[in-house]
Amino acid sequence: MPSQLHRLEAAANRPSEVYGGDAHVVCDRVVRIYQTEEVEVVALQGLDLLVGRGELVAVVGASGSGKSTLLGILSGLDAPTAGRATVAGFDLAALGKRDRLRYRRSTVGFIWQNTAKNLLPFLSAADNVALPMAFAGGGKRERHRRALELLDLLGVGECRDRRPAQLSGGQQQRVAIATALANRPEVVLADEPTGELDSATAAQVFEALRGANCELGVTILVVTHDKAVSEHVGRTVEIRDGRISTETLRAEVESGGEGAPAVRAEQYAVLDRAGRVQLPRDYTEAAGLRDRVRLTLDPGHVGVWPGHVPQPQRTPPQTQTPIEPETRAAREDASDD
Repeated sequence: MPSQLHRLEAAANRPSEVYGGDAHVVCDRVVRIYQTEEVEVVALQGLDLLVGRGELVAVVGASGSGKSTLLGILSGLDAPTAGRATVAGFDLAALGKRDRLRYRRSTVGFIWQNTAKNLLPFLSAADNVALPMAFAGGGKRERHRRALELLDLLGVGECRDRRPAQLSGGQQQRVAIATALANRPEVVLADEPTGELDSATAAQVFEALRGANCELGVTILVVTHDKAVSEHVGRTVEIRDGRISTETLRAEVESGGEGAPAVRAEQYAVLDRAGRVQLPRDYTEAAGLRDRVRLTLDPGHVGVWPGHVPQPQRTPPQTQTPIEPETRAAREDASDD
């Protein structure tokens, strides 16, 4: 009997030449299964994701949803069990050691939640930003010039000579963004970059990410558990049970008055190539959808309705209470009188 691994591999390896086109990040039926001697743990179950060049996208999911596994694959630290994952043209399932090192040094930049993974404590902010360029073989003068340029872009130019311990949490993360951008990566991957920050400081960090996205045109993918992140990015993708379930798109629209443009957010469910849709839980609860639903095809739209039809309550039939013989005899005597 084929294992779950074999079944998912077979499904993921179907021909998919047209999927993704020229998207900057492509996940095509990506499967990741962790195996032990006794257990198979399915972290990603045929996940599809497209990110265009220059997009700023957040991937949101609860613990165990598969978002960290996805980040590990896109960063080159892990590889898919089946399916196709490409970033800037690199096939992540086929990278050898040399190409994987080149990919991680020059094609992607990283921002981690933990400052200790982003910055070396004994180097100044400017030296931390210059360090990746030194590994890539850049000249000292160019390294210094670009480090200062990036720190200024991210609003921490005055911190160039300070060490991480002398910086606030928000300043540390903005220096970390500069470090991630040092080697001009095509894609920046951020793992919970605001997880240890208060809401006001987190908003400043996202403003810095948006600034880098707009000024440099770099593609940025943020992975987080915080759904409030959707207020700071144009597109939010929710991952659940190892699959993409919904997307939220935010766009500025004219307010019609003299005030600032209004922001409109629209939520989309993802229709996969098998025709399946996973509806958000708050939608199913509000509409009373469970077990089986009823579908209607109307001009221009498809309707989804509760499939259970409440049964009318039946009035119990009227029953006559039997009259005991003694009671009947007493009634007859009373009528004779």
